[in-house]
Amino acid sequence: MNLRETYGIPKNAVITIAGTVGVGKSTMTHALAQALGFRTSLENVDENPYLDRFYDDFEKWSFHLQIYFLAERFKEQKRIFEYGGGFIQDRSIYEDTGIFATMHKDQGTMDPVDFDTYTKLFEAMVMTPYFPHPDLLIYLDGPFETILSRIQERGRDMEQHTPVSYWEGLYNRYAKWIDSFNSCPVLRIDITDYDLVERPEEVEAIVERIGNMMNLSSLLKK
Repeated sequence: MNLRETYGIPKNAVITIAGTVGVGKSTMTHALAQALGFRTSLENVDENPYLDRFYDDFEKWSFHLQIYFLAERFKEQKRIFEYGGGFIQDRSIYEDTGIFATMHKDQGTMDPVDFDTYTKLFEAMVMTPYFPHPDLLIYLDGPFETILSRIQERGRDMEQHTPVSYWEGLYNRYAKWIDSFNSCPVLRIDITDYDLVERPEEVEAIVERIGNMMNLSSLLKK
């Protein structure tokens, strides 16, 4: 019996990994997909035509970037459910409006009219009974200093030239956002409680928590 069956996780489950930049979403996505025998849905950073431009000029490109992300994530969400589930998803569609677009509006790097247009489009596409929400959102969290050091260690050029204040503001917004998130059940995991790179066997404890959360959510729906 594999881990998915051991802990009662449905074979068609869709689990989304959320958390700020550098918190380890991709590592968690791959580890859980392997442990559960699921496919991965990864954020395609390399093919994003706006990302480099955005980091050079937030104000000019923030709206374009968010619209691009919204379209790509919406298409990917539909694809996952049309396939029949069984996916671990790296980053959720909800973070785009709840975190990034709102942050740029507040900081003056997105025009209020653009933000209003983006928000209305997001609500029309996502906040409806017809949009397929994931079965579980795993929220990764940890000390800001730990997350910042991970960003610096991975050495992406566009991230190295971003002020620390940007990452700190993003971190604080995530903390507020997750407290009000209610589109699906949430499992919070502290990244200091495990090390899936050095101790990959620790993924089983995470799978057990996922199974417990999903089984509880299923009982509450009855």
